[in-house]
Amino acid sequence: MAGAQHNSCFMAPLLWTVLLLAVSPGNAFYLPGSYMHTYSQGESISAKVNSLTSIETEMPFNYYSLPYCRPKGGIKKSAENLGELLMGDQIDNSPYRFRVNVNESLFLCTTKGLNENDAKLLKQRARDLYQVNMMLDNLPVMRFTEQNGVTVQWTGFPVGYSPAGSSEDYIINHLKFKVLVHEYEGSNVEIIGTGEEGSGVISEIDKKGMSGYQIVGFQVVPCSVKRNAEDFSKLNMYDSIDPVDCPVELKKAQVIRQQERITFTYDVEFVKSDIRWPSRWDAYLKMEAGSKFHWFSIMNSLMVILFLAGIVFVIFLRTVRRDLTRYEELDKEAQAQMNEELSGWKLVVGDVFREPTCSKLLCIMIGDGVQILGMAIVTIVFATLGFMSPASRGMLLTGMIVLYLFLGIAAGYVSVRFWRTIKGTSEGWRSVSWLTACFFPGVMFTVLTVLNFVLWKSDSTGALPISLFFTLLALWFCISVPLTLVGGFLGTRAEQIEFPVRTNQIPREIPARKYPSWLLVLGAGTLPFGTLFIELFFILSSIWLGRFYYVFGFLLIVLLLLVVVCAEVSVVLTYMNLCVEDWRWWWKAFFASGSVALYVFLYSINYLVFDLRSLSGPVSAMLYVGYSFLMAFAIMLATGTIGFLTSFAFVHYLFSSVKID
Repeated sequence: MAGAQHNSCFMAPLLWTVLLLAVSPGNAFYLPGSYMHTYSQGESISAKVNSLTSIETEMPFNYYSLPYCRPKGGIKKSAENLGELLMGDQIDNSPYRFRVNVNESLFLCTTKGLNENDAKLLKQRARDLYQVNMMLDNLPVMRFTEQNGVTVQWTGFPVGYSPAGSSEDYIINHLKFKVLVHEYEGSNVEIIGTGEEGSGVISEIDKKGMSGYQIVGFQVVPCSVKRNAEDFSKLNMYDSIDPVDCPVELKKAQVIRQQERITFTYDVEFVKSDIRWPSRWDAYLKMEAGSKFHWFSIMNSLMVILFLAGIVFVIFLRTVRRDLTRYEELDKEAQAQMNEELSGWKLVVGDVFREPTCSKLLCIMIGDGVQILGMAIVTIVFATLGFMSPASRGMLLTGMIVLYLFLGIAAGYVSVRFWRTIKGTSEGWRSVSWLTACFFPGVMFTVLTVLNFVLWKSDSTGALPISLFFTLLALWFCISVPLTLVGGFLGTRAEQIEFPVRTNQIPREIPARKYPSWLLVLGAGTLPFGTLFIELFFILSSIWLGRFYYVFGFLLIVLLLLVVVCAEVSVVLTYMNLCVEDWRWWWKAFFASGSVALYVFLYSINYLVFDLRSLSGPVSAMLYVGYSFLMAFAIMLATGTIGFLTSFAFVHYLFSSVKID
């Protein structure tokens, strides 16, 4: 796909966001992710197919990599945005045709005898639990299964299955579709949309002639049916056939075997429904049974953590205020005598702002952390407001990339301003800005390139095309890097942060401690981790088990609580270090809250071992660990930045309050 097409798809969500902000508010407003389409009686609609996916391998493959029936007019790819391409989506047209409100049973095609490669590939895809992801009017197909007396909802249907106790594999070659339609008599809405995958706005403007049917549900019952290939090969595509029930006996199912000819057929049933079009995604977004108990547990734990952190913070502030009050009430001689008699944070006044080791790296990581944190907050806020519906596939990831690119100006500004504060001069700001622009993207590109080679070798659609690599590099070099340099320049022009106390020439000796201070730093990450680990389970399930995640309102609350707890933990730990006359607080303040990333990564490994046991093979495990590392690394930069900025503000305030001659 050409780079120009990538760029146009990439900019579309941004342009629509600007347009939506410019539209004057009306009485009715709806942003579901795709515009409402009303179909007339008998109108023909074609289903689309996405990449084949599996929770066992996590490597997507093209639908037509298997010997399925091809559309009459050939395979046509749908336009994909940047997020869809990065997620490995490859949306094509399919031969499955539906005529609105017409129930029918149709023949598609009979394949030639399976050759050795096709038979082997079909067996492997069936054993690896690959799913076919089909869509009708932008709705994913849904199926229901019974497990231990509980109805479980899935999206997609399996390529095939391997029954227990049988050495044979069977292919799904007959689909029983149920399409839910809502009869619509529109008289007072007008739809302004961009097309099939775009966004839409509904405003109250009279418009006649929109009556018809809206698709509000898409369900399937997959079957394996043994057909007489000789008889069916005489039929043409879309010829009517007799409806059939799904066989229970294996001898009536279609086995996957070399030289076997497979006949594909399907039934369609249209059912009228009271579900309205704006509510059609509710069935996909509702959580599994028992979710209310999870929500109660999460809210309870968050409130307890917030309450305890608040108590610690209040007591801590009172202690600091009491120390400052006592110190300021004494005269100079008494202060000198107190300094000789007392130990604690007052004794490191001449060292507390001494330049830390690897100060340039610290400034770079703080800048990148601001960029990632800003991207996360803005993205979640927009998603909470409904601008990033799952109906718009890839829009969430596309929006994150757009925000990250433009927030480069904030990264450059913060990193250079702290560099000036530490060094006392702007010399070297260009180097800091360049490294800030390259540090996190460089780590990401390195890991993604390694993983991409693995996917390329496996012929997976999850592998990024080389053209997309160059597109991402061009976006980074043409947008993020210049904006980071502009931010750095603005940082050199901003007012310098002056330290409230002078730094001694000779560093003060730090008293020996019974235990390494870094143990306390690593332990501090457990409290922030406690605020998000339950939510992390749902996020990982969404990523690796193909479930929809759309409780962004709650995620926003969790993020805000995480920010508060990270700030409190880092400040408390910084104060404890200063009280034992340890003035090397800079990096410890960063990792006190940033160490939560270690627990996130360990939890991801725990999830792989105990909750994602179906994941098989070293390639799949390598992909999982690689993506988990990138997630943990980004979390470390963001949370570490929160802790450092809060601690810096606290230390600056604390020593600004002390009278020093």
